[in-house]
Amino acid sequence: MKYKIDSNQIQEDLSWISHPPSKLWWSWIIFLLLCIAIGMYALYLQIAEGHIVTGMRDNVVWGIYIANFIFFLGLSYAGAIIGAFFHLFKVPWRRPIIRISSLIAVIGAIVGPVFILLCIGRLDRLHYLFIHARIQSPIIWDVFAISTYIVAAILFLYLGVIKDFAVFRDSSELNFSRWRRKFYNLMAINYQGKEEQKIIINKTRNLLAIILVPMVVIISSILSWIFGMTLRPGWHSTIFGPYFVLAAIYSGTGAIIVAMWIFRKMYNLKKYFTDRHFVYMGVVLIILGTGYGYFTFSEYLTSWYASDKWDSELIDKLLDPEYYGVWFFISNVLGILIPIIVMVFKKLRTPGLITLASVIVLISLWIKRYLIVVPTLETTLIPIQDIRPEYLFYSPTWVEYALTLAGFASFFLFISLASRFITIIPMSELAEEGGINIY
Repeated sequence: MKYKIDSNQIQEDLSWISHPPSKLWWSWIIFLLLCIAIGMYALYLQIAEGHIVTGMRDNVVWGIYIANFIFFLGLSYAGAIIGAFFHLFKVPWRRPIIRISSLIAVIGAIVGPVFILLCIGRLDRLHYLFIHARIQSPIIWDVFAISTYIVAAILFLYLGVIKDFAVFRDSSELNFSRWRRKFYNLMAINYQGKEEQKIIINKTRNLLAIILVPMVVIISSILSWIFGMTLRPGWHSTIFGPYFVLAAIYSGTGAIIVAMWIFRKMYNLKKYFTDRHFVYMGVVLIILGTGYGYFTFSEYLTSWYASDKWDSELIDKLLDPEYYGVWFFISNVLGILIPIIVMVFKKLRTPGLITLASVIVLISLWIKRYLIVVPTLETTLIPIQDIRPEYLFYSPTWVEYALTLAGFASFFLFISLASRFITIIPMSELAEEGGINIY
């Protein structure tokens, strides 16, 4: 089935991009900026007074900063790999999904690494990471890999919006201000819709998509090796590589579904994000969830069955309701079962419930990242006696929560601002195809 929509209809449906933002939109932006301002004050305190203002100590040297780092990079990797797959295999209903996934890929890759900087006590020595890099360390592999990936993700997004920039530059129906037309004229890089220009863009996007798929797998694996190559309970596992890749795509799929629902509600895009789009993405979600559930079961079963004292102590903490039992249940049971339940029963396959299941997936995957980091660091190999509780157990302070809030606010801010300059729907490509395929 294909909805037939001509180019004029598409421009009319997406004309809101040239309208002045509403009061609600400005209120949302001001709220996000306030959250970021609170985070900047917290950052000032952390730099001025040191990490003593956080909950991180000698044992738990990582906390929610690293959980946020892994979470945002997971969203980014998922956006890149889903966008690349949909582009390469020319999925009929792919167009609206690719633009959102590409935006999430770029913004997640920008916000995520900032949390690594928050873990560094001496930011004035950050350049030492490059001039005194140790190739033996997997951390430097991560720096080079993420830097290369960010460039590729930005190029993939940019090549997908050049045609829309040209439409904005030339359109007389869209009432853009003079500075915005100059901006679009610059970003369109003299694109005139010539056949040779289309061929160059298509070939380059195909090449980038081919590069992005293995690149995401490799980079996500490198991130997992930072944990897996460390002799710690729950980390020293060969399953971490594919586990991290699958968890990243799983959480990213949930983020794409949530973004689809928000933009569909905000800008009345039901004819572009149809109910069937949500069902298809829901199917992708449960396939990934099933695989993620298998890896989760394998991870904890093998650690439990081995009966190693160190690993057993960690498993006991994760299952004990007084420690992490409730969070373990949410992340490893609800986060897997609820999407499956929603998609198994046909009456539950509505955009609202699929989106709700995706929100639960995102929450559970963030908790999972926290459970990977903190309980392991609290489980020390060398017994420690007569020491203050804050050195044995990690508890985030308001500084860490404020910076976490600022990170999420920055993510939403970049998405909100991007939606005012880049249409969430690839209007030029839909006009060329003459409609929206949903089968």
